[in-house]
Amino acid sequence: MRRFYFIFLILPVFGQQLTFNRVLQPIVEKRLRSYTQKNKDRMPALRQIFEDVGCKDESLSEQKVKGVKAPNLICTQKGATDSVILVGAHFDLIERGYGVVDNWTGASLLPSLFESLANAQRKHTFVFVAFTGEELGLLGSKSYVKKMGKELSSIKAMVNIDTLGLADTKVWTSYADKNLLQQLYKIADALHLPIVGVNVERVGSTDSESFREKKIPSIALHSVTSETLKILHSPQDTIEAVKLDEYYQSYRLIAAYLAFLDQALE
Repeated sequence: MRRFYFIFLILPVFGQQLTFNRVLQPIVEKRLRSYTQKNKDRMPALRQIFEDVGCKDESLSEQKVKGVKAPNLICTQKGATDSVILVGAHFDLIERGYGVVDNWTGASLLPSLFESLANAQRKHTFVFVAFTGEELGLLGSKSYVKKMGKELSSIKAMVNIDTLGLADTKVWTSYADKNLLQQLYKIADALHLPIVGVNVERVGSTDSESFREKKIPSIALHSVTSETLKILHSPQDTIEAVKLDEYYQSYRLIAAYLAFLDQALE
C-alpha cells in the first residue's frame, strides 16, 4: 500500500485557487541523496524515482540521443488539452565531482514536481524531461527539439531547472521570456519566497537555450552566484554544498509556479 507523505494545499493567489501537493522536505531530500557519481547509473536511478511516484508504463518513455549512451527520460502527465508546459533538468555530470548540485538537484526534483501536480485536473499537459548530454553541449535538449518538429508549437512554456541549493532561487532574467518572468515574480511575492535575478550567459549555457532559440517561451532557474560558481565541475560539488532549506524553498516556489502557470497561460 502506498503511503501518503505530502500536504494537499489550496492557496488563494490573485483571486485564483492554486491546488497542488507539497511533498514533505525529508522526501525531497531523500531523492536528492539518491545521487550516483557515474553517468551510466543516473538515468536508471531517476527512472526508478519516477516509477515510485506513479509515472510509469505508457506515461514514462526514453528517447535515444545521438552521441550519448544514456537517453532522455520523459514523463508525461496528461491534461485537459494538448498544450504543453515542459519542465526540464539535465541528469548528466562532469565526473570530477559527485554532480549533486549540477545537476542532481534539478533532475531529482522532477518526480517531486510531477507528484505535486498529480491528483488534480490540469488544463495543460505537463511534460517532465530529464535531459542527457547537457554537459557535452546541450545534446539531449537539442535532440528533443529536433525530434519534436512542428509539434514544438504545442509547448507554451519551458521551465528549466539547473543547479539549485547553493543559495536562494535565482532566475536568468536576461534570457527569460518576459511573461514567464513576470508570473514567477508574482507567485514568489504572493508566497513570500525569495527570488533574485542573476544572469549567467558569461558562465555557460543550459537546456532552456535549445528551446529559446526556437522561439519557445523559456525560463531558467538556478542558484549560482559569483561566490559559488567555483563549486561547479569540481570535487566540491557534493551533497555538503547544498543548503537544504534553501533547496526546499526552491522546490516550494517551483511547484506553486507550475500550478499557477497552468491557470495563467492559454
